Amino acid sequence: MEPSLKGTLWYLGLAFGLAWISWEAPFLLGANITPRNFQLYALPGSFAPAIAAIVVRKWITREGFGDAGLKIDLRRWRYYIVAWLVPLAVILVIAAEAWIFSIASADLSAEVALKAMGRMPPAAYLPYVGYIVVVQLLVQAVLMTPVLWGEEFGWRGYLQPRLFPGKPLQASVATGIIWAIWHYPLIFRGYNYPGQPWLGIALFPVTSILLSIIFGWLRDMTGSVWAPSLAHSATNVIGGSLSLLWFYGAASPVWIGYQGVLAWLPLGAFSIWIAVAGRAKPAGSQ
Repeated sequence: MEPSLKGTLWYLGLAFGLAWISWEAPFLLGANITPRNFQLYALPGSFAPAIAAIVVRKWITREGFGDAGLKIDLRRWRYYIVAWLVPLAVILVIAAEAWIFSIASADLSAEVALKAMGRMPPAAYLPYVGYIVVVQLLVQAVLMTPVLWGEEFGWRGYLQPRLFPGKPLQASVATGIIWAIWHYPLIFRGYNYPGQPWLGIALFPVTSILLSIIFGWLRDMTGSVWAPSLAHSATNVIGGSLSLLWFYGAASPVWIGYQGVLAWLPLGAFSIWIAVAGRAKPAGSQ
């Protein structure tokens, strides 16, 4: 068996096996899992892709970490800004689409959601709470980047560059499908699409393919796995949180969630630009 194929198969077995066991074990052991603490139980499995990539690189194929993208080239700082801010732009487009199609009206102040959650700030801050929330999430996205490295070191740092070498679009599609299936236990438990697990299983591969195109492009253009890690963190923290806070109780996440149907337009437009013109000069090229 060729080393590349051997490494890929071992990677997939470990990434899926470790994550799925981690996610299902608490349910099988009868843990008291609620919607509030579900994310905490799911967190260990998020590092399964990184663990799988480390094991394969060090002990299975012994190829080392020379192409793992662990360094940060500050000359490529613009791509990190893109990684950080694209989710905010996407959620703004979702808000515009929801208004245009009369699906929901975004509460940019987030007051409805914060009141329902019992997290209202002092009255003096109420006029600014919408801005404060956005700033807090932007900072939180940076701080959470090492956590999402747990996924990206595996998916973009190891798997995606090895699928269809020299064909980034095909590699993105293949990785996106695999990545979506890897998430299926979480989706089935209601994590991504509450109350709509089967519909979520059908919809999520579209989003994951689009995100794989964007995250893979960031990996190529920076030569670093930290850029897609930041983008992934911003997607979860900024995109995921604002879709909840701005549309609290207003519409189904199937439509207005960052992984919902309305997100396909902005994510798809960016992905098309990347596919057509965006792979101009990857890091390290002359």
